[in-house]
Amino acid sequence: MGYNFANAIDEIARQNPDRLAVLAVRPDGTERRLTYGELRKQTDRLASGLARMGVRPHDRVLVLLPRGIEPYLTYVALLKAGVTVLPGSEMLRAHDIEYRVQHAQVKVVVAHHTLTSEVDAVRGACPSLQFFFSVGGEVEGWTDAGSVLELGSDLSTVADVKDDDLAFLSYTSGTTGGPKGVMHTYAWPREHLAVAGTYWFDAQPTDLAWATAGPGWAKWVWSPFVSTIGNGATAFVYEGRFAPDVYLDLMEKYKVTLLCATPTEYRLMAKLDDLPSRHLTLRSACSAGEPLNREVIETFQREFDVTVRDGYGQTENSLLVGTLQDMEVRPGSMGKPFPGTRIAIVDDTGEVLAPGQIGHIAVHKSFPALFRGYLNDEERTEKAFRGEWYITGDQGRMDEEGYFWFEGRADDIIISAGYTIGPFEVEDALVKHPKVAECAVVASPDEERGHIVKAYVILRRPEDAEDPGLVALLQEHVKQVTAPYKYPRAIEFVESLPKTTSGKIRRVELRQRDAVEVSH
Repeated sequence: MGYNFANAIDEIARQNPDRLAVLAVRPDGTERRLTYGELRKQTDRLASGLARMGVRPHDRVLVLLPRGIEPYLTYVALLKAGVTVLPGSEMLRAHDIEYRVQHAQVKVVVAHHTLTSEVDAVRGACPSLQFFFSVGGEVEGWTDAGSVLELGSDLSTVADVKDDDLAFLSYTSGTTGGPKGVMHTYAWPREHLAVAGTYWFDAQPTDLAWATAGPGWAKWVWSPFVSTIGNGATAFVYEGRFAPDVYLDLMEKYKVTLLCATPTEYRLMAKLDDLPSRHLTLRSACSAGEPLNREVIETFQREFDVTVRDGYGQTENSLLVGTLQDMEVRPGSMGKPFPGTRIAIVDDTGEVLAPGQIGHIAVHKSFPALFRGYLNDEERTEKAFRGEWYITGDQGRMDEEGYFWFEGRADDIIISAGYTIGPFEVEDALVKHPKVAECAVVASPDEERGHIVKAYVILRRPEDAEDPGLVALLQEHVKQVTAPYKYPRAIEFVESLPKTTSGKIRRVELRQRDAVEVSH
């Protein structure tokens, strides 16, 4: 029998049934609490109820849930059932859902009752779908999760899985084509806990740990889920939208001890005027998604006596490099590779470069938490490797002391406020608008978000550029066609786009042009 993360949770529950597993707070201040004992019992019933309804091990299940207690119950129950989980953001639209369902041949959808309409819109195009479960409310044509719970048994057993069975299938944006299905096995949580969950996001049983990532992202699986409850800590969840003053209020009120937030969230909190009057009880703080500003690190150190430690990883692996506990902080640096993890800077052929040289940030293929490839895409999987090294797609350098420094994207992926956005997806949405002839999308530097999505647009009728409402119209169009977080916050109308001799858009030239404009 292989490793199943659900067994680890059950063991914590057996030893500490009354310990709080999840504390969720709604925007109106009401609270919901879930103990480890309740987590074990309810997930037993959910898993057995799903089995009685016909859900089988290895089935692929798309999960569309907002922040709350429900994702914890759902994910643990699905792992007990031995299925493959596809984390899905609540912001996915019908087009995104259809792509994932068809690409992975998804059989089951578990969705919050407010998100079911996006699935219903593509049901007819997705013949693989057989089961539809709604959470939090009854929906016509869907089976209410409450009835599954009632059908289940307290005596369910955790599915017998193998280490190399597929547990998580997370989709991540590519520069061309559709999103890539990143395959992680049932052994992955064990390896993640052994590295990132121990040396970086070091949740302890006494911690109230707040990792702000939302369900549907690999980062949610990493920190709020595996690294928190896998270590027996209490996961703190805020079900509302981000606001810097609200986040600080919550940390003060509930005495949060461990925080993992995005650089954008840290930057906005650090700008508040009333920081000196705040009294936080943080013992540890981490940041991931993009490099963290020196001034933010200095502000949190000065005001709260806590060092915000940077970290670097990808959907395809785990946290690879980080500023670990008690390690000297080099502001601007990602830190050092985790103990026993082979990370290097390599050239285009896979040869390791000397300190100070800029090259590809690479992970040795022996890394246990490395993904098992891209689903149904041998070509993309093969291209991701150079000899013995997986190439992350990021450029960096290592200094003489072994610290890693991020230098930029090797491709055109945009990372904005922690979200990973492929330019192709935004461009595809824009050209669907009748007024757009052609476009190119790049990352534009932004003080708060790190980068924003910027679109260079050629209009079918140049005179339309005089329309003062056109920018807002195109932004709203992108929000409707694809996920809202992908919309271009800046749009510039142009007469032409720089291209290679083969006709490919030179986004690097657009980024350089934009950098000059921003600097002026």
